[in-house]
This record gives sequence, C-alpha cells and structure tokens, in this order.
Amino acid sequence: MAKSQQPNKRKFHRDPKQKAERDERLARARRDDRRSKPEVEPQEPTDNEFTFGRHAVEEALKVGSATNINKLFVQTDMKSDQVHAIVKAAQNKKILVSQVPKSKLDLMSDGGNHQGVLLAMSPYDYATIDDLFAHAEGHDPFFIILDNLEDPHNLGSIMRTADAIGVDGIIIPKHRAVGLTSTVAKVSTGAIEHVPVARVTNLANTIKTLKEKNVWIFGTAMDGQDFRKWDAHGAIALVIGNEGKGISPGVAKLMDQTLTIPMVGHVQSLNASVAAGILMYQAFTNRGL
Repeated sequence: MAKSQQPNKRKFHRDPKQKAERDERLARARRDDRRSKPEVEPQEPTDNEFTFGRHAVEEALKVGSATNINKLFVQTDMKSDQVHAIVKAAQNKKILVSQVPKSKLDLMSDGGNHQGVLLAMSPYDYATIDDLFAHAEGHDPFFIILDNLEDPHNLGSIMRTADAIGVDGIIIPKHRAVGLTSTVAKVSTGAIEHVPVARVTNLANTIKTLKEKNVWIFGTAMDGQDFRKWDAHGAIALVIGNEGKGISPGVAKLMDQTLTIPMVGHVQSLNASVAAGILMYQAFTNRGL
C-alpha cells in the first residue's frame, strides 16, 4: 500500500482509568451544555486524541485534513487574530468548528494550557481513495463501502472478514457513522492494521468517482438478484447499508446492480456484518481468489 502523507499512526496511550475518567467528565460537560443551550450540537466521538495550544493546533492543521481531524473547538468569544487564522485554516479544509465555553476546553485538555483552541483527532490515520487503488495495484480492486454504519462491533467484524478475503479497502462517511475507534480495533483482532480505511465527506460523490474509474457498484435490496448468481469479476465495490435503515436513498440510486440474500426463516433480515460476510465470501469464491 502506498504511504499517505499523513503523520505516523498514533496509538492509544492513555491509561484506561484516566481515559474512563476523562470520558465521564466530557459526558457530564455535554449534559451541562445541553441543559444550558436551546440547540444541541452534534456530539464529538469519545475515541479522540486531543491536540491543543495555538502553535500545536496550527502545525496539526498544516499537515492534517478532514480525514484525520474530527473537529476544531474554539473558546467562545475568543477574538485574537491568531485564533481567527486557525479557524479560517480549519474551514478551508472543511473541518467542523465548534464554539464552546472555556470550562469544556479545560476538561478536554485535562487542565492543559489550551489557549482557547483544541483539535479532536482520530487515534488512527485514514487512507485516501488513491491509497486504496494503490493497495489494489496489479489486480482488479474490491472495495467495501459502508453507508452510515453505526455499530463499532459491526465495523470491526467486517474489517476482520475483509482482511481474510483480501479486500483492498473500506470506505466510510465522515459524519453520522462509526469511525476507527479502540472498540473497532479490538473486534477486528488486528485487521485494522492491514485493511486501509478511507473516510470521505460525501459518500455519493465518492461513488461517482469510483464509477468514473470503471468500478462497478453493488448494493443490497430486497428485490435484488440472488447473490448466488452474482458475477463479481472485475473492479467492484460492495455497499452495506445502515443497521436499521439500510442503504440511503441518495446512495441507492447510484447502484449498478442490487443483490439479495434469500431467507426462509421468520426473521427476514441479517446483522450488517453477517450479511457483509456472506456477500464478501461469495465475491471471494466467484473471483477465484
């Protein structure tokens, strides 16, 4: 796999007890914010690494991007030119910016000298779409696209199966979906180190880009073709939908073909990771890998 130009992968290093205490303090802070504000802000992931202090944040923004930086937190009423430049740099890279009280930054930085700014960053680096194609160099790529999957156990299980059959990469959306967390890493039993994951801002636009690169897009649907007749040769991507809602309408209309898994039992649905596993192994068999 081609190396991206992102910093080296960051590992989890905080003592579990300290992390649990920090997460509880953050949860209390979020509850306090919801009580005091009429509008509720989206919650930031708890599996973050935090970079704070103006100089450190500026440097992180120079080399980072929306793929590995989740959000910039700025102290309310902070007006300096330096902070304004930091906010502008984040906005230019399409990184979410949230205004929060100083007390919340104090908690998130564990009382550190945050100087009014803090970045929430993914503890694992993400790949780019180009990285995924580089990983598939020499053969037709096979990608998995996860449409707003929310359960980290499902993502970890899918990564484990993807590694077993040689999937070339997984694509996930940046917002309203699970990312690479410590739970995902644990469930994947090491696959997180071998299966590149690209996190994108707009899943539909990414699928259009894949189609321009002659990747055939498959998804699941009740009225789709029996998956046992699936011709999975060539460059393909398999879309797995949300656990409860399935594939979103905007993504569903971009499918080149849909597949269904016949069932004769009383429960006419499968867990997302189970369905993904069945379909991945069908592709594995069909492609003769």
